[in-house]
Amino acid sequence: MAQNPFINEKLLKKIRNRKEDEPPIRTYSRVSVINEEFVGLTIEVHNGKNFISVYIREDMIGHRLGEFAPTRKFHGHGGSKEKVLPARKKKKGW
Repeated sequence: MAQNPFINEKLLKKIRNRKEDEPPIRTYSRVSVINEEFVGLTIEVHNGKNFISVYIREDMIGHRLGEFAPTRKFHGHGGSKEKVLPARKKKKGW
């Protein structure tokens, strides 16, 4: 038995009652599944610190809103390659 996709009722109500000239909808519901009604809208999804703007396209249908608002910041692997090391003292006799 397949389950119905979860969509926050408050979010769905905001989308259905939305006017054209309104600002983007803000939501904390990262688990809501994107459906056909969301396509073409910009939704601001909370990532734990601030809101990330997500423009909904057709290829996003079936995914969750949280997939498009990363919660962690990638700083890159390893350190800087151009770090200047202090000059070593030369040993006498070499």
